[in-house]
Amino acid sequence: MNNEAKLTKYVKAAGCAAKLGPGDLTEAIGGLNCMHENVLVGMDESDDASVYYLDEERALVQTVDIITPVVDDPFVYGQIAAANSLSDVFAMGGEVATAMNIVGFDGCHQPRSVLKEILAGGESKVQECGGVIIGGHTIEAPEMTYGMSVTGFVHPKKIYRNNTPRIGDVLILTKPLGMGILTTAIKADMLEANVVEKVASILATLNHKASQIMRTYDVSACTDVTGFGLFGHAYEMSFNRVSIAFEMKNIPILEEARALADMGIIPAGAYNNKSYLNSKVEAKVPHKDEIILYDAQTSGGLLIAVSQKDAPKLLQHLKDEGLEYSSIIAEIMPLGEKPLTYT
Repeated sequence: MNNEAKLTKYVKAAGCAAKLGPGDLTEAIGGLNCMHENVLVGMDESDDASVYYLDEERALVQTVDIITPVVDDPFVYGQIAAANSLSDVFAMGGEVATAMNIVGFDGCHQPRSVLKEILAGGESKVQECGGVIIGGHTIEAPEMTYGMSVTGFVHPKKIYRNNTPRIGDVLILTKPLGMGILTTAIKADMLEANVVEKVASILATLNHKASQIMRTYDVSACTDVTGFGLFGHAYEMSFNRVSIAFEMKNIPILEEARALADMGIIPAGAYNNKSYLNSKVEAKVPHKDEIILYDAQTSGGLLIAVSQKDAPKLLQHLKDEGLEYSSIIAEIMPLGEKPLTYT
């Protein structure tokens, strides 16, 4: 049995690791204190990564993330896990410097060659954005997990926060939605090989290029869309100071995900996100794709708040650089009855 087949078998048995929802996570970390004169961004405002001041030109960006397998191929899984871990640095406007592997691996039932492929996939993505892997930690675990602790740098005065959008700005999303639904289908062998390849390619795409491009435009805020879904991360972006009005027809959703959602192939994480956010969303008419707005994403795109003047230029620049799914999906409005609305 080759490595890919072994990982396929393992993924079916392992399933997907449970992840704390936004409400549970807020409660769990609410008592932690990260106050320090050099901490520019800590845990107090649910931002994407921490930022620690070093000097007038440099601040340290730090983040960590791990995921269970979302595809069968070990190398591609490593690429996706790395892209997911690196993304928070890019969302803050930073550049990756170093990464350390974090691995949970069942050495009793899996060959070392599988682990080697996973790590090689991760390394390829770190190298792609100019970083270097300098170490890591591995434990024996019944469920396979892989990710990275990532360190980067950003100018202290050029940090992109996730909660500072300006009224009048619009939001650009750089990747399509539906990845939680689609990876659930992958685990159940419900997708054709060409669709699996398409999904894996999107998941493994770094947000590095999008981050570099946005820095040349009038951007007021940025976050990446991951486990809390589009609406969960948009709610964090609103910070209860503005409302975000979404245009459903402009939100990029993979058609394969729509078809699966219509069949009821929807992971529990989407329902958990929706339950938490229900009271924060206003919709005059429910939309058939609504649940996809809550779908927990792995290695999702950047959600960029940019001035209306610069938005068309930024959007075209992203598309010209191959980020074909990029779309203007919402506008930042004065705070209304609810922080999130859609039509």
